[in-house]
Amino acid sequence: MNTFTLIFLIALIISYALQFWLGMRQSSYVMKHRDKVPDAFKDKVSLSAHQKAADYTLEKGKLSKIDGFVSVLLLLLLTLGGGIGYAFKFWAGLQLSPLMTGIAAIASVFLVMTLIELPTHVYQTFVIEEKYGFNKSTVQQFVKDQLLQLGLMVALGLPILALILWVMDSIGSLWWLWAWGILMTFSLLMSWLFPTVIAPLFNKFTPMAEGSLKDRIQGLLARCGFSSQGIFIMDGSKRSGHGNAYFTGLGNNKRIVFFDTLVNSLDDEELEAVLAHELGHFKRKHVIKMLIASSVMSLISLAILGWLINEPWFFSGLGVDQPSNAAALVLFLLVSPVFTPFMQPISAYFQRQFEFEADDFAADNAKADKMISGLVKLYEENASTLTPDPLYSAFHYSHPPAAIRIAHLQNKIQPA
Repeated sequence: MNTFTLIFLIALIISYALQFWLGMRQSSYVMKHRDKVPDAFKDKVSLSAHQKAADYTLEKGKLSKIDGFVSVLLLLLLTLGGGIGYAFKFWAGLQLSPLMTGIAAIASVFLVMTLIELPTHVYQTFVIEEKYGFNKSTVQQFVKDQLLQLGLMVALGLPILALILWVMDSIGSLWWLWAWGILMTFSLLMSWLFPTVIAPLFNKFTPMAEGSLKDRIQGLLARCGFSSQGIFIMDGSKRSGHGNAYFTGLGNNKRIVFFDTLVNSLDDEELEAVLAHELGHFKRKHVIKMLIASSVMSLISLAILGWLINEPWFFSGLGVDQPSNAAALVLFLLVSPVFTPFMQPISAYFQRQFEFEADDFAADNAKADKMISGLVKLYEENASTLTPDPLYSAFHYSHPPAAIRIAHLQNKIQPA
């Protein structure tokens, strides 16, 4: 057995075992605390709502375990099972150019992965989300969304893939620097275009009507020195009962977006506090920091790929007997997550720190007690568990656990 094959299998086993163990811890912890509302929420959340959130979390956890096993099996079939090698041989047999062969092979691999993962999305939407009253999507809407996402992947993804493969084949040993520049430019362009071009393909965005809520929000924006291209209500209720708010876009193309479900759930002061939190991410430069971190990680990843692409053991160890730049790219995309599970808690830690900072900003520019009451409503209405396993949340939660976050905000409330 190729040494790298053995290393890959060991890393895969460790990665899968870690995620499975964390999932079991989460299920056990949530079940253990299912029958009692945490003290911090006993006067705010009913026992029935707390149990609903626990059951919802447990069912999603079961599906996640199944999905994890299927993903591991699929990865093995595509690599050591020869799936990727077969895809390249098939398209090469049609006498296509090396560039077109690479594009077609990579596209077919990801299409197969998407189709295999589709039943999970269907079950999540039409069984679990339906059971707990969150799904508002119809079969027709679901199919439309899937086709639209596929169309965008073809329209946007394939040209970028073709450009990256051309750079890999034509530029020389420093191709990865050029590829990094292309990817960063594309990412920034998509962030700028998303609010006005991409998002409206999926949802309707209606300018917020004149009134007390808009006046309150505009006052908050003025205090924070934030300018945008408008405040919009998104028809999130046509797919889900979950609520959210966010700002999107870059430069002079920024938008503030409220889900209609959120507007219907919170009062004006709670909405102001939630928006102040989102603005906190912007004012504390979290978006820029995350963009820089992502850029650095992308550059490091491409540099590593630039080294691996010249190593025969990388290909043979992962079931590909005919090395090519395109094969190296798809192998790296699929296999690299197996070797980086240790990055999860590091990334999650910094994201949680950003959430604390954004909460502090909200407390300073709105009302901390209204941020708390708004969060409690969101936890309850979204059936978010109030009792996650601490270790599981350390790996998987980008937001602080509910009790910790509420306690942090309570310390910001000024005594009367």
